[in-house]
Amino acid sequence: MNVSDINAYGLVIGGSLVIILSYFANLLAKKTNIPSVLVLIGMGILIRQGLNAIGLTSIPFESLVLELLGTIGLIFIVLEAALELNLSKEKMPLILKSATVGLIALLGSSAAIAAFLHYAMNMPIFEGWVYGIPLSIMSSAIIIPSVSGLDDGDREFMVYESTFSDIFGIMAFYLLLGNSETASANTVLINIGTNLLVTFILAVVVSYLLVYVLQKITSQVKLFLSIAVLLLIYSIQKLLHLSPLVLILIFGLMLNNHRIFFPQWNLAKKKWNILPSPAALLDDHRMHELHRDYHLLTLESAFVIRTFFFVLFGMTVSLAALTDLHVITEGLIICCILFAVRFLSLIIFRRKSMFPLLYIAPRGLITILLFFQIQGAYSQFAQPQFDQGILLVIILVSSIVMTIALVQNGITVRGVTLVPEMITTDSSTGPVEQSEAAALKNKASDEDALESPDVPEINDEV
Repeated sequence: MNVSDINAYGLVIGGSLVIILSYFANLLAKKTNIPSVLVLIGMGILIRQGLNAIGLTSIPFESLVLELLGTIGLIFIVLEAALELNLSKEKMPLILKSATVGLIALLGSSAAIAAFLHYAMNMPIFEGWVYGIPLSIMSSAIIIPSVSGLDDGDREFMVYESTFSDIFGIMAFYLLLGNSETASANTVLINIGTNLLVTFILAVVVSYLLVYVLQKITSQVKLFLSIAVLLLIYSIQKLLHLSPLVLILIFGLMLNNHRIFFPQWNLAKKKWNILPSPAALLDDHRMHELHRDYHLLTLESAFVIRTFFFVLFGMTVSLAALTDLHVITEGLIICCILFAVRFLSLIIFRRKSMFPLLYIAPRGLITILLFFQIQGAYSQFAQPQFDQGILLVIILVSSIVMTIALVQNGITVRGVTLVPEMITTDSSTGPVEQSEAAALKNKASDEDALESPDVPEINDEV
């Protein structure tokens, strides 16, 4: 059998079966405490073995498909994370602490892993950082559904920390690659500063305009219009070597916290009121609807993207690598580095008991996405001495350690691809009308393929 023997119906059937099996993987995770990421990776391994058995040894257009899905996946993941960040004065200390811990753990782990890869595998130090950053990113896709049983403070901390780890890690990865040819450290800092400043200004302007225009559109067809605009601007900024994920982050934050970005001015205390209050530019009801629609869009899209990426990763894994003692040893050493750096960062910034937070540090979707980017769009930095089996060992060990820690703490692990319920409150405006909230919860509960009834409302808590 060869590629020409595969038709469109075969691809549709195969894709549909993968999504259906992903749903049942979530159910299995709820019943057995086995993270569904492991089930999906195992599914990919079995699919690869089946394809090899029928004589299909390569995936058609593999690099192009991975690069395209990787780009779209990163956009939706950052947008989903931004839609879950609820900014408020009361949460600022928690937000700052979790962001600081996430950043320090990311940089510390990346530096330690880069040093290990340099001395153990003779990898150039720059390429060591290229490999170290993806391995240092915690997976919010696994963490957020898994920490629902923790107390409020620990749960909120983990949700924020994993979200910031995703965002900081992705931005650091692309900023590093964008300055790969820069000679001096001062030039790198200047380039990064200029890059972020220009990107931030463009992102703020575009986000304000996009939010204002979207809530003025009365047509039902507007979500994919805005996604198309975001993809267009993202691609243009990427070609200009800017940091386009900043645009996605700010746009998502504006949707979720529109009262902060469009505040209500007290005109009575102003000496002049030539300019209208920014809050008057928006319709609260339409903004709630827009946020609800975007949240649902990102939930469903992220479910599909996560499913196919874990499966594709399993299809690229070589089982022979897992029998190599060097691969297993190097993977375990990197895991020890990750937990040691996490221990130091938690002991500095948290005074409470660190169990089980110390062990909640799984690697998953973002790590796989960025490794696919190294193998595809940035293949000039790929290092053959780094066996992909090491990546699998790190994902398996970190997920199993998290599962054991949560089970010992009396917490049931949810499916990795499960998602939190829809938002029914706004920190600035209070609860949404009861009828709207009830209808929203009913709609969310119907999405059985995406959610579980006992998954908490992260945004209501955070």
